[in-house]
Amino acid sequence: MNIITLDNENIEKEHICCLMSKKDSGYVDQKKSWLKDRMNEGLTFKKMDVRGKVFIEYIPLKNAWYPIDGDEYMFIDCLWVSGKYKGEGNSSILLDECIKDTKSRGLKGLAILSSDKKKGYMADKKFLTYKGFIKCDEAEPYFELMYLPFEENVEPPKFRDSVKTPKTGNDGFTLYYTAQCPFTLKYSPLIEEEAKKNNIPFKSVKIDNLEKAKDAKSPYTSYSVFYKDEFLTHEILTVKAFNDLAGKYVNKK
Repeated sequence: MNIITLDNENIEKEHICCLMSKKDSGYVDQKKSWLKDRMNEGLTFKKMDVRGKVFIEYIPLKNAWYPIDGDEYMFIDCLWVSGKYKGEGNSSILLDECIKDTKSRGLKGLAILSSDKKKGYMADKKFLTYKGFIKCDEAEPYFELMYLPFEENVEPPKFRDSVKTPKTGNDGFTLYYTAQCPFTLKYSPLIEEEAKKNNIPFKSVKIDNLEKAKDAKSPYTSYSVFYKDEFLTHEILTVKAFNDLAGKYVNKK
């Protein structure tokens, strides 16, 4: 399969692997707008020439919307191969493309977010370890920062202190999210509306610039839900899932 690199000229016509219905196309458009802004900061989005989730998205760590320090590294936002395209070596092909590009830019290695056990929306630690990645930092309750140095004696990247002891400053639920994923743009307003309808204390915080992202309370800036100062989940909640979760923490009025 051919590999397509998105740019400002082809991004509007290319499928970016987010399977949403036509009625939700506005959320995909917002994601594309976010991507175009990040491309000006060094982001690269490479995908196989298929209509499916077979892509890698990466950006110099100094410009990555994550509370992670390590200016000498490239950060992989997302490496996703699914469905019938799994088991064909596509993850390795895309990763090799990223490594080649990163070295050409003079950076010293790669960094990526993973978890102690396999979880949705995050890279598989087993695959990363097989490819030579090493855990260099961790944050509660399950986040792990993995890195692949290209040379010896390079200081590894690390999480910022803001994720070690997060303080939301709120007594109820707090949702932090970005426009990096169209599904967060769709479901975040829905659960905020549901919380308001049921008098559930809820605050929604859209992370809309690099400074806010670097000071985020959770390593997973795309979507993170807290209750008070307790991290609950990084997985996108439907209205039903939010109600189920809220029922465990507060009494609806």
